[in-house]
Amino acid sequence: MALSVSTYGWYRASITEYQCTEDFTFTDNYQVWRHYYRVIRSANTVIDALGGEAADPENLTNRANLGQALTMRAHSYFYLTQYMSNDYNPSAEILPIYRGVSNIGVGKSTTAEVFELIESDLNRAIVLMADYTRPTKTQADKTIAKAVLAYTIAATRDVSRMGEVVSLCDAVIAESGATVMSAAEITGGFNNLATPGWIWGVDLNPDIGLRLVSWWGQVDAFSYSYAWAGDAKAIDQNLYDAIPADDARKAQFFPGTGYYNLMPLDKFYDASRIIGGPSGTVVADYVYMRIAELHMLKAEALAKMGQDGAARTALANVLDQRLPDTSYLNGLSGTALQDEIHLQTRIEFWGEGKSYLSLKRNQQMTGARGSNHLSFVGESFAHNSEQMTFEIPELEIQSNVFINEQN
Repeated sequence: MALSVSTYGWYRASITEYQCTEDFTFTDNYQVWRHYYRVIRSANTVIDALGGEAADPENLTNRANLGQALTMRAHSYFYLTQYMSNDYNPSAEILPIYRGVSNIGVGKSTTAEVFELIESDLNRAIVLMADYTRPTKTQADKTIAKAVLAYTIAATRDVSRMGEVVSLCDAVIAESGATVMSAAEITGGFNNLATPGWIWGVDLNPDIGLRLVSWWGQVDAFSYSYAWAGDAKAIDQNLYDAIPADDARKAQFFPGTGYYNLMPLDKFYDASRIIGGPSGTVVADYVYMRIAELHMLKAEALAKMGQDGAARTALANVLDQRLPDTSYLNGLSGTALQDEIHLQTRIEFWGEGKSYLSLKRNQQMTGARGSNHLSFVGESFAHNSEQMTFEIPELEIQSNVFINEQN
């Protein structure tokens, strides 16, 4: 994603120039930490109220609530491991673990210990939610727990466990009933939770009261937004150029000149389709996860196992909906196939937050920044660089004596 025009300055220095990942005093650095640990605290409040993480409630509602809380705690710890550590190093001390609301002020645990908790929470959640049917896609259920577990295991890069990743992906694909978004759907706005290819998200409505300070307020030119008013977010020029002309995803981005060049005018947009959009509350929905992710993650795991044929098939399950001819995949194997899966992940999930996870678990370099960036044009960064990893924030170091001593 390129910040191609900056009028108001949002995210320019702190994010696009990596100041917040290299300086632990920046507020944008603290926001990442604060968000996930607030979710963890909320999850721990539910877990404690239901008898603790080892509880086995008989009431089906309580079982589902406990399973959802464990899923959200694991999800938050997983994202913290990605954002806050340079690389997967089992012995490296990276994060404090809080397993209850009364557990205040602890030192950092190792990567191995954090991942053990994540897997334990998710496996327990899957059991607890075995008979749970969620009322809407807003709630987590066993398929979401399995998807997060698949991502977690994949992040360890343990080839001996890639079969588990494949099995989990297959389970989510089968149990969710979701279908890969069609060529028409991927240019349909990404604004409706009912989209068959979505498996987790939020149905936003006027009662929630979300307005300018939102995803839509930053990215969508068809909302009352910074994207309309002067801070343009666009696909990186080099990544856009890597999309074939006959690929349906090419049409998600405006191929013009001037302010709107390469903005996602046909990927993310309010249904009004009025530039500058309604100035009221946001009602376009949020997507958290879609089934195409599981097909792509499955392809990646199979390729790492050396099962190139099966990996090509899994990848084609998505690309057949994007390209008129995917026969070129038959000529790919080994590293070339793994690189193609990573590239297709970057294209398919542009703006959805999944390329970063792929960058980390596949030990990739970022793509060299295209000409439409405002800084670092032509430069790329390693997955384990300081630019790609947030720091434990200043406030945590000041207020947590155990972290202070470890640092």
